[in-house]
Amino acid sequence: MIETTQTVTIAAPIDRVWDYVRDVERWATIMPGYQSCQIVDADHSLWVLKIGVGGLVRTVRVEVDVAEWAGPERVRFAFRLKGDPVQGTGSYRAVARGPAETRVELHVAVAGGGPMAPMWEAMGGPVLPKFAASFAGELKARIEGLGGPADPTPAAQAARPSPLARLLARLRTWLRGLF
Repeated sequence: MIETTQTVTIAAPIDRVWDYVRDVERWATIMPGYQSCQIVDADHSLWVLKIGVGGLVRTVRVEVDVAEWAGPERVRFAFRLKGDPVQGTGSYRAVARGPAETRVELHVAVAGGGPMAPMWEAMGGPVLPKFAASFAGELKARIEGLGGPADPTPAAQAARPSPLARLLARLRTWLRGLF
């Protein structure tokens, strides 16, 4: 089994973070390699992702099942790749760090099965933390982009990077997660 925990501090109140997080389709769209998301019901969805590990790039279908919606502080979920012996679990935990800041911890554990599991886990071990860090960074960028900075003063607005600069930074983060 391989696992990682990523922590990010978002410049937004916990309720605004929850407004974004409680929509599972939003989670899917910020996954590196996102292709599509089909919502089955409030707790079940099917994501299609194009992923790369080493020199291998392929499209996978991921069944995501949310086991617990305990917002705004907690979400627990499980997932499995259709057609592959790979499954995992994850959690989202949020703690308000004041009226305009939220600390979010994302944890993901992935396990391969069958005779290829050791090879899959050896290849995926270095990639999973980068993949999760890219996701956490994009989550932060998307939520902070929804409501502007926590400090709405003109000086804070002027110091904020342009939308193009933020987009380029996100693209660099995402590309680093792939390689």
